[in-house]
Amino acid sequence: MDGSKAAVIEVLGRDGLVRAVYRVQAWPVSIGRSPACDLVLDDVHLAAEHARLELAQAACEPAEGDGSGRPRLSLLDSLNGGWLGRRRLAAGSSVELAPGAVFQLGATSLRLRRDQDTLPPERLLDRVVAPPAPGALLGLMGLWLALLGLDRWSGLNPGAPWVDYAAALLLPLALLLVWAALWALVTQLFQHRFPFALHLWRAVCVVTGLQLLGFVLPGLAYSFSARSLLALEALSLPVGLGLLLWWHAQLVWPRGRRALAWVGAGLLLGSMTLLAAKRAQQQYWFGPPYISALPPPVLRLTAPKPPQQLLESLRPLEAELAREAAKDDDADLAEGTSED
Repeated sequence: MDGSKAAVIEVLGRDGLVRAVYRVQAWPVSIGRSPACDLVLDDVHLAAEHARLELAQAACEPAEGDGSGRPRLSLLDSLNGGWLGRRRLAAGSSVELAPGAVFQLGATSLRLRRDQDTLPPERLLDRVVAPPAPGALLGLMGLWLALLGLDRWSGLNPGAPWVDYAAALLLPLALLLVWAALWALVTQLFQHRFPFALHLWRAVCVVTGLQLLGFVLPGLAYSFSARSLLALEALSLPVGLGLLLWWHAQLVWPRGRRALAWVGAGLLLGSMTLLAAKRAQQQYWFGPPYISALPPPVLRLTAPKPPQQLLESLRPLEAELAREAAKDDDADLAEGTSED
């Protein structure tokens, strides 16, 4: 075919991606369900011969006799007609197609692409991340479950039944599998692949790291009397969750790393602001409000402080506690007077 008349018709999916490409062999092109059409589409909302594409010469331009011209879509006799963008095309109407215009016939979206139309620039091929080795994935999951079991063991009384351990292990495992499956479904929707193992690997990496930090940071804070490490422990959860969401979203939208980073940073800043407000309300900044289990004394590497130093540090609270006690006494006295 002459270069001026070379063209293809692209069939688009609901996501706007090209599902099939048909080369135009000759003009005009008939479109419909009939085998006699030049482009046969399997769409029950199309007539036997639904539309015709042709190269029409503009009235103000001289005819060149080579068949070149502007593409025009003509709707033939049908029940459903068509659409050009948001413009409704009734049966019997005719419209000129701009370069790259998407038109709909029945329930099928189409696009005409000609040789003289400007092609979009070539895109860099996204690097496909290889899934982890099964042994590495199972080993990391085993380490995470062992850390969960150790954490559960430290919070239970000796001789606790195995059911208490099973619930603490199976429920987080089930939630993690569901989490990875949901992210894999989202990736299937946008990238047309189902990387369940890759999403599971990333989730296990983050939760294992958070679990390790939950053991290491309090232990170091206890060993060296470094309370600031407990503040890092409090920040590790929002930072870890933000990192996990960003890491998952990279598989769904690989070209949007910068935009995803900005969104993740905004969410992280908001969550840390809420965390700081909660800590200010509860009047503690470092670590949990209480400790249910203490590490073994042998891990203490710094010299213990004398009891007198603790009493001196609590002395500024004496006046405040006295004021609060006086308020309670006044309230009790007023309540007793009102009852009498």
